[in-house]
Amino acid sequence: MLLKKQTVWLLTMLSLVVVLSVYYVTSEPAVKDIATNGKNAPDTSGKMSDEDMKIITESAGDEAYDAVRISLMDKRGKQQEELTTQAAAPELSIDEKNKLFETMKQIESLGVKERTIESYIKTLGYSDSLVRIEDNQVYVTVKAEEHSKADAVEIVRLVRDEMGTNFIPTVEFDTK
Repeated sequence: MLLKKQTVWLLTMLSLVVVLSVYYVTSEPAVKDIATNGKNAPDTSGKMSDEDMKIITESAGDEAYDAVRISLMDKRGKQQEELTTQAAAPELSIDEKNKLFETMKQIESLGVKERTIESYIKTLGYSDSLVRIEDNQVYVTVKAEEHSKADAVEIVRLVRDEMGTNFIPTVEFDTK
């Protein structure tokens, strides 16, 4: 029964993300909003070190993004299933089961944060993005015809606002 509730919750959240994405993509950007196109963004050179930000240009298609998303969902689904199986063991103490459930919540939270960051990046005017969180790294791939260091800094700032400073963001632009 717990898995059904989680599935309903996940589908509800995904629907909300899609609706918000459509709203932001179709709404008119404000003239004073510097996040709409990055061209009016202030010069932030010198504020970020090269260790904090890596810009790599590589080609990938929409199918590649979807394949990676599906792969991540499958991987996390298997982790969730293994943890659920472990938690069902009668010989575990309540503390051990609570730790397993906390780990399950963290895994689910990572997926939600990835989709949230992807939605935020799309609202900045990019056609697609892919976010992967592994260990203390956040790998961001953004599909953009043109990009600048200021665009990367804006994305890094967005990731840090969502994830905190314990995670190291890496921004990669896909220029096709």
